[in-house]
Amino acid sequence: MKKVVLFVFIIGVALASCKSSKKAASTAFEPAVQQTAATTQPKVFQVPEVKEAPAVQDDKPISVRKEAFTFTQPEDQNQNSYFIIVGSFSSMENAKNFRQTLMSEGFTPIVVQSETGYYRVTVDSFTSEAPARTRLMQIRQSFPKYSDAWLLIKN
Repeated sequence: MKKVVLFVFIIGVALASCKSSKKAASTAFEPAVQQTAATTQPKVFQVPEVKEAPAVQDDKPISVRKEAFTFTQPEDQNQNSYFIIVGSFSSMENAKNFRQTLMSEGFTPIVVQSETGYYRVTVDSFTSEAPARTRLMQIRQSFPKYSDAWLLIKN
């Protein structure tokens, strides 16, 4: 008997908790009033004229990294500390192929191997940072496809 009373009590609580707590609306439904065309003004969008866009974004920051590296060819060694990098490869063969492409474009690139294992293709090197940054910006402006070139500082 206790089981039946407990079962009825649980059923009663379950049914009581399923009631909706929403109340009926106290006012009748009224549709929204549409505004007439005379009261709303049409939206007019104008596209500003675009003047000549610069070839390269001048505000793009120059990425700088410090790494220890070795020259892949002994004859390419120099005492400069700032190198402009236009390509980085995990394979020496890919770096050499890219070097050939750069040579056909008039650069005199060299390949260095960084301490991280990557082969960096550099197109110019300098003893101080200011001329290196200037040359890097010139390369970015003259060759937009190398707009992601960056500066490597010898560690």
